[in-house]
Amino acid sequence: MKSLSTDSSSFSGYELAGPSGTGGRAKSRSIGSDSSTGQRDMIRVVLLLTTVALSCLLVYKSVDKPLQVMLPQWKTSWYSQNQTSLKPVQHKEPVSELERVLMSAAMEDNTVIITALNNAWTAPNSTFDLFLESFQTGLGTERLLKHVIAVCLDSKAYDRCMQVHSHCYLINATDSDELAGKNRFMSPGYLKLIWRRMDLLREVLSLGYNFLFTDADILWLRDPFPRFFANADFQISCDDYNGKPSDKTNHVNSGFTYVKANNKTRNFYKYWCDSSNRFPKRHDQHVFNSIKNEPIVAEIGITMRFLDTVYFGGFCEPSRDINVVNTMHANCCIGLDNKVKNLKAALEDWKKYLLANTTVTETKWNIPP
Repeated sequence: MKSLSTDSSSFSGYELAGPSGTGGRAKSRSIGSDSSTGQRDMIRVVLLLTTVALSCLLVYKSVDKPLQVMLPQWKTSWYSQNQTSLKPVQHKEPVSELERVLMSAAMEDNTVIITALNNAWTAPNSTFDLFLESFQTGLGTERLLKHVIAVCLDSKAYDRCMQVHSHCYLINATDSDELAGKNRFMSPGYLKLIWRRMDLLREVLSLGYNFLFTDADILWLRDPFPRFFANADFQISCDDYNGKPSDKTNHVNSGFTYVKANNKTRNFYKYWCDSSNRFPKRHDQHVFNSIKNEPIVAEIGITMRFLDTVYFGGFCEPSRDINVVNTMHANCCIGLDNKVKNLKAALEDWKKYLLANTTVTETKWNIPP
């Protein structure tokens, strides 16, 4: 402060006291007993106020949002409408095309619905069109279409799928021409198609996704998920059902299986697929029946349940109650043309039932024996 002027009349243009004279000296003394001390005190006060004012002005001019600078971050979170959390959201990136499709189609609990198709089954007015139509006319099923992944075994099937459905996945197969045809039951092409499908399902489990696999020759009439057993690892439909959901002697049909992803199901599917080498020229259902009671399956500890044909019917054993049926499978029907014809008849029966809008006492499916 030694460089400051002690002149009582002014400082940098600011008046500190009145004009020189007796009145001015008397006013200066009122600050303190000594006039020089009083003048210095006044100068200090003015300097302090000036410095604070200039600092505030500089901060205000240099910051776009002074309010947020003045307040700590935790007090300004309300200020931004878009700010929901200070922690960034982590998104898992897909590492393959299959995983990308699974992520886009999965339900909140990582469950997807999967069907397998080739060129013959995706042709216009064939099984895939009926399959999609059943979802659209079923009760509570249309909303499930966004979770359906159509696994295509050849490029023509994939091209057709992309025209009519949102989630399509093409298996990169060098023998796609062989897989594209109608492939009659138990033909070499049919067996190759079945085991290619099984390899894919095993991969889906390894990626951590639950799946409900459904053949494309199945009509979806009601949402099936409320009918599943809550604590089962593996659930499978039946051609013939004996009334006992835990009885392994039920005659199964692997065209409709609901599987939860865990170590037990992953190990079981690996063993199931590997066992195909022990049973050549057999499809997945035959191999399943051959291994289901083996000690290693018991050691795996998988919980199996077999689905009642009242709720999950088929042409082998049609549902006895249309008022509660969830799905109808064209099993026990040989040949693609026959499947399409009979599925159309069953779907017409369903539409008539919906138009009646009433509970019926007797189920009569228009399905030839």
